[in-house]
Amino acid sequence: MKIHNYLLLFFAFLGFAQQSYAQQPTQYTLYMLNPYNYNSAYNGLDGSLSMTGVFRKQWVSFPGSPLHFNVNAHMPIEYISSGVGLAVEHDIIGAYQNTSVKASYSYIHNVGKEGQLSFGLAGRFLQKALDGTKLRAPQGSYDNGINHQDDYIPVGKESGVGFGVDFGIYFKHPSFEVGLSAINLNAPKVNLSTGSLQNITYARGYFLTASYNWEINDKFSLHPSALLKTDFVKFQPEISIIFKYNDNIFGGLSFRGYSTPTIDAVVFLAGMQITKNLMLAYSYDLSIGSLRKFNSGSHEVVLNYNLNKKFGKEVPAKVIYNPRFL
Repeated sequence: MKIHNYLLLFFAFLGFAQQSYAQQPTQYTLYMLNPYNYNSAYNGLDGSLSMTGVFRKQWVSFPGSPLHFNVNAHMPIEYISSGVGLAVEHDIIGAYQNTSVKASYSYIHNVGKEGQLSFGLAGRFLQKALDGTKLRAPQGSYDNGINHQDDYIPVGKESGVGFGVDFGIYFKHPSFEVGLSAINLNAPKVNLSTGSLQNITYARGYFLTASYNWEINDKFSLHPSALLKTDFVKFQPEISIIFKYNDNIFGGLSFRGYSTPTIDAVVFLAGMQITKNLMLAYSYDLSIGSLRKFNSGSHEVVLNYNLNKKFGKEVPAKVIYNPRFL
């Protein structure tokens, strides 16, 4: 059996039990440039309307490898000390396709002269689809159509929906930032209803992020950051450092993993502030883990637009109707 068939069966196996768990949260290398993705409490902390798009192709040249798209937007509503956000994510992993639509709200409290402490809550619509036509079972017959001869593998496409709840806390200061968040707190279930597939449970995921801004002089600055992802069964840490020139052009390195079984990749990243409003960044993950022989790395692109304009800072004026213009 070819390697891509093994891969497809591996991902399919995740859903072929009566009570199984969905894959881990999507991997994004440029997490430090898109904090809202992992923490809904970041709503509005960019100070203006902020829109981000992310494209990631993981494990290039490995058939069936993950492909991710993510678009989000969030903004502050200062006169009620709040922020709101919306995110759409779609990923393709082997025979699976996953779609998530998230809407979030956060309450922002000023701490001291420069600090902001935010508490965020989000609801997430989840859809999972499985294309059985992409799967092949060892005992199946495929000369005249698709016959897996396995009740657990669908012949056609299956899909189901669910609803998840996320929560986050985020503290932002000009010198450092810290965030703690959780997704799928209600452990939502998606039922791929036909055939023999039963509920697929989205496991809870927890994220801890931290970053520091060190202004070396008026031209150069250093920005170390870290991300820890866990379900309290497995842990995946990542450390990064970005060197920035003139608050414009930047480059850096990341490392993912902490021991021989968990080491995954060394990352090279670069980007620039193209205009006052537009930032573009790219990263390349060089695999150094167990899959390094089967792929040529991972690519990720992030594009961010920030309006850089304050609005909603004051309570809207009361409307006074003039009867002459009714």
